Order: sequence, then C-alpha cells, then structure tokens
Amino acid sequence: MTDVTTPAARPANPRFSSGPCTKIPGFSLDMLADAPLGRSHRAAIGKAKLKEAIDLTREILGVPADYRIGIVPASDTGAVEMALWSLLGARPVEMLAWESFGEGWVTDVVKQLKLDATVRKAPYGEIVDFAEVDFDKDVVFTWNGTTSGVRLPNGDAIPADRAGLTICDATSAAFAMDLPWDKLDVVTFSWQKVLGGEGAHGVLILGPRAVQRLESYTPAWPLPKIFRMTKGGKLIEGIFVGETINTPSMLCVEDYLVALNWARSIGGLTGLISRAEANAKAVRDFIADKSWIADLAADPRTASTTSVCLKFTDARITDGAAFAKAVAKRLEKQGVALDAGAYRDAPPGLRIWCGSTVETADVAALMPWIEWAFLAEIEALQAAA
Repeated sequence: MTDVTTPAARPANPRFSSGPCTKIPGFSLDMLADAPLGRSHRAAIGKAKLKEAIDLTREILGVPADYRIGIVPASDTGAVEMALWSLLGARPVEMLAWESFGEGWVTDVVKQLKLDATVRKAPYGEIVDFAEVDFDKDVVFTWNGTTSGVRLPNGDAIPADRAGLTICDATSAAFAMDLPWDKLDVVTFSWQKVLGGEGAHGVLILGPRAVQRLESYTPAWPLPKIFRMTKGGKLIEGIFVGETINTPSMLCVEDYLVALNWARSIGGLTGLISRAEANAKAVRDFIADKSWIADLAADPRTASTTSVCLKFTDARITDGAAFAKAVAKRLEKQGVALDAGAYRDAPPGLRIWCGSTVETADVAALMPWIEWAFLAEIEALQAAA
C-alpha cells in the first residue's frame, strides 16, 4: 500500500462483537471455580447464587426496591416475548421501531398476537419522535438500537402520569446507560451484552404497574409454560427471588456474578457508563475530520455509546455492501477486529462495540487500522477498474 503506513499499534483485545460481547478485562476461566456445577438450581446453593445475581443487579443498576427482577430463559428475546405475550391486549398499543430488533417486536405484536397496533418507524440512524407517542397506550420500544447505533437520550418525553405501560428492550443499554426507572414499567436485557456474559439467559424487570396488570388481566391467547408469571391471579414471586422458570446454567450465572462484582469494583453504574462513553468518544474523535467515513447516527444527541455504527461515504465506492464486508474481512485477517461488520439487516458499514468491558486503548488502537483497511480496499477497486 502506498497511501498509508501499516499501523504500529494493535488492539490487545480485538473482540468488538456486539453480542456476545468481550469478557471483562483480565477474565480467565479460573474465575468460575466457585460455580456449583452438577448441582440443582433448586438446591440451597443454586437458589443462593441466583438470588445474589438478582440482588447485585438491583444494586448496580439502581433498580427501585418495589421492582421485581427475574432471570428468564431465551436471552433478551425470551424476556421481551414474556412481557409482550403476558401484558399486551388490555389497552391499545403503540410499537416504536428504528432497527431490526424493534422490527421483530412489531412482527410479534402485529402478525403473531394480531393486535391492531399503531406502528411508528424511523430509518436506521434515527429514532421516532417521542413527542408524537400516545403514552395512554401501552408502548413498546428499544432503548438503544443495537443494529442502528442510535438510542433514546433520556426519558423526558415519557410522562409520569401515563395510563399505559412502557415496555423497554434495554439489552444494549443496561449497565452502560442511565435508565429512568420511574418512566419504565418493564425493562429487559441479556447479560451477554454490556457485561460480556454468556448467552441464553435474559433478565426481566417489572415495575409495580406491570405487576398490577399481570394480576388483573388475562390475555385472550394461550400462554406457553415459560411465559406464565401468575397463578390464581397472583404473581409467582418465586421467579423474582431466584426460583427460575426453567433450568439455568449455573456456570453462566457464576460468570454473571463475576462480571457484576467487577462492575462494583470499578464504581458501579457510574464507572460502567464512563467506560462506554470514553470508548465511543475514541471512535467519534477519530472519524470527526474524515471525509470517507461517518457515524450512521444522524443526530449526535441520539448516538449510541455502545453499538457505534459507521458508514463509508467515499464516492469511489460503487457497491457499499461488498466494500464494507471486504474491510471487515481485512480487519479480521489482521487480527485487529473480530465481528466488526454491520448487522445483516442494517445499512452496509462497520459496527464497533464500545460497551463497558472494552478497553479504550483497544478502540483507539483499532481506528488507524480501519483507515488502513479502507485505503487497501480503495486501491483494490482502482486496480480492478
């Protein structure tokens, strides 16, 4: 290559996947030695571990005491669908979507539950106008668009005196962004995101208004066993103290506990947020004066600090998808960025995970490599012309 020197520095950790995300700094399997393997999750030690995970989640996220926290099956998807199938149908619904996972919840509600919902959509890189949303309806939305690189900046547009429930998929926001609990009735996430935990487990958080709905409303459709949160018109409280609906992996629970204790050691939520913000800033500072690459987020106020999505803007690029894939492939071949391509349904580009387990020095070391790979692909295009 003639236009740029191969960068001298390399990220110490090239894992920039948006899920499962990179493990906590210094992670080793030895940290999981206390996992009660081969023991029932219903044994005293299993229930104690699950309860500890719930208690630490509450502490670090600042979840109010009257909100229930449950560990549920099937990752964030399972947690969201438990909420949709169990809570919706009592009131009119508004579905808000600005990326692929929000679109998936629209499909669930409109095509599977067959509710006549109002659907508001925004293109990738933007979010819907919350001033137009009717919060007297039940409103379903993602806090952070994992595949679009945009987020809700705050909860100011959500009224405190709303009549409907707010159901928030916060899977790439929890532990990296400040969630306004008084504005959120249901929050879901997976610990495979910001804390770098292992997959297949979701967390479902219910506020008092959501519990009231569960105990006063029975959906018209059948509920699979793993979705049922009430019995005899009362909440099954055991779910929210560690008596899970189905069998969890105690190895994954131990891994989550290790991550939660690491989070506590760096200052809890404040420390986690600071790390993610520093990582995202390292990306945006680098691209600020570049004419060939830009943030997919159209408005800096709604730009994500975890899933930072980038698009190539050079006029010489004729096939954006092929070009972006080639750049991601070069980065992976060099061992400087793994799993950094844009999500398959998103506009072509790169997606750099900047969550709290990522080291800012690694993000800073990666950015010159992105320029190197870009210039290599431009040279390849010119040579083929």
